[in-house]
Amino acid sequence: MKLTLIVMLAGLSLPTVAKVKNYPHPDDSAPYSLATQVDNIVYLSGQVPLDENGNMPETITAQSHQVMKNIKRTLSDIGLAMEDIFKCTVMIDDIQQWPDFNAVYVTYFSRGQLPARSAFGVDGLPMGAMVEVECMAHKRRM
Repeated sequence: MKLTLIVMLAGLSLPTVAKVKNYPHPDDSAPYSLATQVDNIVYLSGQVPLDENGNMPETITAQSHQVMKNIKRTLSDIGLAMEDIFKCTVMIDDIQQWPDFNAVYVTYFSRGQLPARSAFGVDGLPMGAMVEVECMAHKRRM
């Protein structure tokens, strides 16, 4: 009986502890990380359309391009690419501009490789942005 119990317990796997890594925001005053990796999944914080100088474009098309460029740059900085994204959440201040956002969004992914996505019309975004996008990506190499 004791031998059977020992063999059974040996076959059980112990719970593993997730590996967590934060990618800090370069602005120390920002109250969040640019991304957090849990095991091989990377969660990107919402990106707003600020360029590297802190300026925000005025049109939904230009803001959509800037958000996607910001996502691409953040991914690149942590060793990932757009094809590693498997889920996005899009927040648009005016849902009537959803088709304009979509026209830009699809140009950042390979044909037939669009991630799963949710989109919401919202009442206000940080800094008066028209669009914000957060993503989840799969890091194949740990």
